[in-house]
Amino acid sequence: MTIAIYPGSFDPITNGHLDIVTRAARFFDRIVIGIYEKPNKQMFFNIEERVELARIAVAGIQNVEVQPFRGLVVDFAKQIKAPVMIRGLRMSADFEKEFEMAMMNRKLSHELDMLCLMASQEYQFLSSSLLKEVARLGGDIRDLVPGHVAEALRKKVHEKM
Repeated sequence: MTIAIYPGSFDPITNGHLDIVTRAARFFDRIVIGIYEKPNKQMFFNIEERVELARIAVAGIQNVEVQPFRGLVVDFAKQIKAPVMIRGLRMSADFEKEFEMAMMNRKLSHELDMLCLMASQEYQFLSSSLLKEVARLGGDIRDLVPGHVAEALRKKVHEKM
């Protein structure tokens, strides 16, 4: 059984993330979306909210599950016996960042390989940071996230105002 990890902060999960995981699910027996509990940035949603939003979003994909993790990605990958890490690439700036991360992860663990999938054209511009900014300013994000995520963003924006 080949297991892949798709790690990230997923604050929140977007249709771009779902595009990557849905396409990757065709190649692996099992994919674990690893939601990093304590990234080095300010989170909009807490870990429980991010995990729940992601679980609902992937409920229809048979071989995908969601788990929170802390610490190094390579350690989490070893724990779940995943020899492959999935990443999505949107633009050249993503490539440089992902390349650097892949080299560091390779240094830390020779057993973990990275597989990058190009984001579909309609999601090339989409990032969780940009999405949250548009939501804060009242923009229409309904075609960028699943419906339950759009609703959670709307509620969270109102809470923070």
